[in-house]
Amino acid sequence: MLQVGQAFPVFNLKGVISTDIQNGFVDLTHDSHPDKWRVIFFWPNDFTFVCPTEIAEFGRLNQEFSDRDTQILGVSTDSEYVHLAWRQHNDQLRDLPFPLVADVKRELSQALGILDEKEGVAQRATFIVDPENVIRFVMVTDLNVGRNPNEVLRVLDALQTNELCPCNWQKGEKTLAA
Repeated sequence: MLQVGQAFPVFNLKGVISTDIQNGFVDLTHDSHPDKWRVIFFWPNDFTFVCPTEIAEFGRLNQEFSDRDTQILGVSTDSEYVHLAWRQHNDQLRDLPFPLVADVKRELSQALGILDEKEGVAQRATFIVDPENVIRFVMVTDLNVGRNPNEVLRVLDALQTNELCPCNWQKGEKTLAA
C-alpha cells in the first residue's frame, strides 16, 4: 500500500456528478483539481449498507472541505453507470456535491495497494493528498466498519497548519512549539 510521503498515482477515470444521464458524466484525472488539496475515499460496493452513510456524511461536510480549498472524490470499483443508478435511487446520494468515481479496471485501487484480494473490490480507504500530489494521510478500515468524515476533516485542518498538532487537536487550538 502506498504510504504517507509518496506521490498519489496518475489516473484517468469517469465520474458521476448528477443524476442526469445526458450531462452527469465527467472525465477526471490526477490533474483535474490543480493547486487543491484532495480527499479521495474508497468504498467496496454501491447499493450496500455502510457505504451510503459515509458518502452522505462527506456530502454534508463538503462545504467545510471546500472552505479549506479541498476537493472530495469518492471512488469504488463499480462502473459510472452503477454510480448513476445508485444516485438516482438513493435519496441520500441524489444531490451529492462531489463526483462518484468509477475505478472499473481497478487500476487506481491496485496502484494504491488497496484492492481487497479476497473480495476483488477497493478496501474502505481514505487518502488526503496535498496540492503537490503527495499523500499526507492514509486510513484503511475493515470492509464492515465505516469511517468518520469529521476525523478526516480534523486531520486535514492539522495538516494545513504545517505545525505540530497534539492528540485530539481541533482547528483554532494552539499548536505545539518545538
